[in-house]
Amino acid sequence: MPTMNMLQAINNALDIAMAEDEKVICFGEDVGIFGGVFRATSHLQEKYGKARCFNTPLVEQGIIGFANGLAAQGSVPVAEIQFADYIFPAFDQIVNETAKFRYRSGDLFNVGGLTIRTPYGGGISGGLYHSQSPEAYFTHTPGLKVVVPRNPYQAKGLLLASIRDPDPVLFLEPKRLYRASVGEVPEDDYQLPIGEAEITKEGSDITLVGWGAQMEVIGKAVELAEEQGINCEVIDLRSLLPWDADTVAESVLKTGRLVVSHEAPLTGGFAGEIAATIQARCFLYLESPIARVTGLDTPFPLVLEKEYLPDHLKIFEAIRESVNF
Repeated sequence: MPTMNMLQAINNALDIAMAEDEKVICFGEDVGIFGGVFRATSHLQEKYGKARCFNTPLVEQGIIGFANGLAAQGSVPVAEIQFADYIFPAFDQIVNETAKFRYRSGDLFNVGGLTIRTPYGGGISGGLYHSQSPEAYFTHTPGLKVVVPRNPYQAKGLLLASIRDPDPVLFLEPKRLYRASVGEVPEDDYQLPIGEAEITKEGSDITLVGWGAQMEVIGKAVELAEEQGINCEVIDLRSLLPWDADTVAESVLKTGRLVVSHEAPLTGGFAGEIAATIQARCFLYLESPIARVTGLDTPFPLVLEKEYLPDHLKIFEAIRESVNF
């Protein structure tokens, strides 16, 4: 089985999708012969031509408006927003058009073929305009799906599933893992289910939940906890909309404790949705308050990035406090 980094896995998924279906079209800023700012679309224009992989103007609202029009007419657009921090000019198109096309027409027409790819998150010293985690803005939007891979194997399988899904999907790529995350990836075509979490480690004392790049950080915290005899269960949500509440609830019914971690700020972060749902379903089984370990309620800093990020030591401390409550 070949070894790939996350960028190679994403490129491989796009290649497979475009080879299989001539209706699949990739476009965005610099995605053509340049291959994208991170090279995720390398060689696709050479292989499939300028009509199926091409550059757009620097206008995010236009990129998604154009993608909506293509999808409504039966194409399968894969639109790239170069950084998630710059997705906000397209917010109206995504929230008021992409998410509502099917509903407002009674399913006479839809844009279900649309996938929006965008790199997100910190860890690259990118400062406030290249480090944000905007997932919670979009999980508040019925009609969308929001997917986040944590490694190359997931990136390929989830991206292929997203492109073929009957609903529009926002595919958030943790950019600090683009070249740092390396693993075995099948060459063949495969898909991973959207909306199903993965239990990456079973345990009995406490449940930890995260997604994307934060799973690696959680793993380091779990190693410290295990050294102190704390047996942790770890769940990667993989999808935030829909999210697999059943798997998390079943775990918390067993462990009685829950820590949720994400890079986005605390207030209004998706961890709050998870905490509210799980306390309602597992209230009588909880041994301690549900803990959230997140970024700070400030703009994303450059010099103080390490202090801002929810690192393994902060998560480990939350594990200890929960177990010793």
